[in-house]
Amino acid sequence: MHSIDQYRDSFLKELSKIAIDKEPKNLYQPITYILNLGGKRLRPILALMSADIFGVDYKEAISAAMAVEVFHNFSLVHDDIMDDAPLRRGKETVHEKWDINTGILSGDAMLIEAYRFLETYEGDQYKKLNSLFSITALQVCEGQQYDVDFETRDDVTIPEYLKMIEYKTAVLVAAAMKMGAVIARTTVQNEDLIYDFGKNLGIAFQLQDDYLDAFGDPKTFGKQVGGDIIENKKTYLYLKALELSSKAEQNSLDQLFSIQPTNNNDKVATVKAIFVESKADVATKQAIEEYTNKAFSVLEKLDVSLDKKEALKQFGLWLMTRKV
Repeated sequence: MHSIDQYRDSFLKELSKIAIDKEPKNLYQPITYILNLGGKRLRPILALMSADIFGVDYKEAISAAMAVEVFHNFSLVHDDIMDDAPLRRGKETVHEKWDINTGILSGDAMLIEAYRFLETYEGDQYKKLNSLFSITALQVCEGQQYDVDFETRDDVTIPEYLKMIEYKTAVLVAAAMKMGAVIARTTVQNEDLIYDFGKNLGIAFQLQDDYLDAFGDPKTFGKQVGGDIIENKKTYLYLKALELSSKAEQNSLDQLFSIQPTNNNDKVATVKAIFVESKADVATKQAIEEYTNKAFSVLEKLDVSLDKKEALKQFGLWLMTRKV
């Protein structure tokens, strides 16, 4: 087993090779820009770690890791357009730095490039990876549509929200891990188990992201703190607050999530105060722990050595307590 830093460094070395200096520049420069903005590189790291855990040289999974990361960043470019987000990882979003049309077209090109990375694999392995990737890509789109739909609905339930984040976020984490397992040619049972591990870890990851969106440090979080509140997103925090708060606070939340004031500072502060008063913040932290523990329970059935299970568990614990 290698360290997280080793996986990340190997991946970043490969990523640096795809700095695109092609024409037309307004198509390719935004791709280089978004791919070099940084980020946790969670998904490619997990693809490499998974291949290593199942007994092959993790570098065999570099191309799959690239496919996952390029696809993830494609989805961010388009999500930022849909959300009219000004910042991504503390920097201007692509559509702000260029324009919306450039963001759409460069994102489309990234989606195509993501699939091309899988062409380094052959035969049944390629077929299996491509099929998993296509199913996952469609689920991510479905999750994004659920997210958009929820913005105008007043009856979103917690199970519906959890399904949305499973599709929008968790399935790509799960697919990254399963890709590593496919490349290692492990058993189908191991493939399915590592997928479930990744899916539950991905849900915990998104719930933590929801929490940090409201309560994170803007210096480390990299996105606009309070962005979900400004955009009237029905996050787990919001839904739990509705469930746990008084009638007066529920009415206040309903009213605040139906307006778009010119200055959002008061709105964000008031909503966060309700999250704390209702203990929705505590409930969200408990949910993060619950899904992390669900991921850990899968490890008991995984057919790998104890030290490899422990490496996966330590990674999950780091995700659960992250600040960025």
